[in-house]
Amino acid sequence: MPDSPHIVSGSLIAHRLVDVADAIDLSLAETLWLERHGQPGQRSRFVSVAADELSFQSPPLLLRLPDAAVDIDGVRQPVRMSARLYDFGAVTLIGQLDVHDESWNGFVAACNIFDRALGPIDGSAVWQAAMRSVRDEIGPALHRPALRHLEEDYLVAVVNRTEPALDAASFGARADLASLLSGEARQLAPAQRAELVVNAYSYFEDDLVVLTRDRAVVLEPRGETDILDILEIANAQLLEMRYYDALMDAELASMYTMIANAHRGMSWMASRRCARLARRIHGLVAEVTRLTGNVESSLQITEDVHLARVYRKALDLFRVPALADGVHRKLSIARDTYAALYNEASSRRSELLEIAIVLLFVFEIILALADK
Repeated sequence: MPDSPHIVSGSLIAHRLVDVADAIDLSLAETLWLERHGQPGQRSRFVSVAADELSFQSPPLLLRLPDAAVDIDGVRQPVRMSARLYDFGAVTLIGQLDVHDESWNGFVAACNIFDRALGPIDGSAVWQAAMRSVRDEIGPALHRPALRHLEEDYLVAVVNRTEPALDAASFGARADLASLLSGEARQLAPAQRAELVVNAYSYFEDDLVVLTRDRAVVLEPRGETDILDILEIANAQLLEMRYYDALMDAELASMYTMIANAHRGMSWMASRRCARLARRIHGLVAEVTRLTGNVESSLQITEDVHLARVYRKALDLFRVPALADGVHRKLSIARDTYAALYNEASSRRSELLEIAIVLLFVFEIILALADK
């Protein structure tokens, strides 16, 4: 686009979110980090809204990590690294590349190169080093560390100053946002371009956020990071709901096998196996219900402010409500199964008790006849 804005200052921010444990003791993690690094972590909070409008239930902990570097067009560029820890067991690894004095096309190209250079966590020296820094330092704060890790990624292109200075409407009209959001080098079809930029939100006339499933563009002349925090926590909730959805799938599949095994053999043994299985299912349901509740309530919203609207749209784009509904349906199935097994075990115990009483009566009759 011939009249594209010139980027005076901005940044490219890559997120890699990993499920590391069932929960993280943030207070302990903060203490461990301070003891080993001599500098405290930082508890996140929103600065553009009042705490009674939008706030974290348990503010996540931001840790500053050693810087890294990536190749951008053959030049080693410094990347500021950090990690944010959530009490529900998720860790966000963050890499930020500052961009200065760049054309819009150069900004788009740098965004794509940066994304490819970092890649997924597996096989990336940058992310692996960051993950080791976190796990080695705060390991004792992890409650039931995960053996396998799910991963989510997100990329945000932030524009702080343009030349000429533009309001949100002018920026959206002059910048080829669709190319940046798609990551495609070829020209997109008009319908696809329109679809990519449909989720656009502004509060003041000079700020803008445009959301897609994998990327976002943020125009923020004041340098505030609240929008970035909103997108990050929505991705963290997506990660956790994916984890619990997969966990419930695996548990339900194994549960049916265990139920079949519990019914085999003698009646009194089957009763005990059903009772044990019922207790196990009840424990699983209670634990998953508690943990998913922590995830869903991690952000407290009391008013429909701008950030809350962006947050809800991000959740919808990431399909978090649909995943949460799926988890709750599977929990409901598990609850019903628990109730059925418990009732069956109780019924079998009642039957055994009745048989025992009958046998006692028969034994007493036999003894009485034998005495005569």
